[in-house]
Amino acid sequence: MEALDIPEAINEEVDILVKKGYYPSKSDLLRDAFRALLNTKTELKISLAIELYLKGNISIGRAAELSGLTTIEFKEVMAARGIIRKTEGKSAAEMDAKLKKLGII
Repeated sequence: MEALDIPEAINEEVDILVKKGYYPSKSDLLRDAFRALLNTKTELKISLAIELYLKGNISIGRAAELSGLTTIEFKEVMAARGIIRKTEGKSAAEMDAKLKKLGII
């Protein structure tokens, strides 16, 4: 993990909040600050979710949840940004075989 270059004034403020017991550690404070940032900057939250999805780190459902959108809305946002989703396409014969195996047809 890359070390953070935190200005001295902010580092001192973080130390004070931890020392006063508002947070158990700097990591906890930074985690909370990051969550607050994403909650106030919707565009950042959506962009982060898209990148995590495109990297294959999370499912589209989880990405939608992380972005604060429904799955349909998330797909629409990606389409509006020109992002083409890769889907597993199966032939009609494969789909029929699976449905027969499940006893649906």
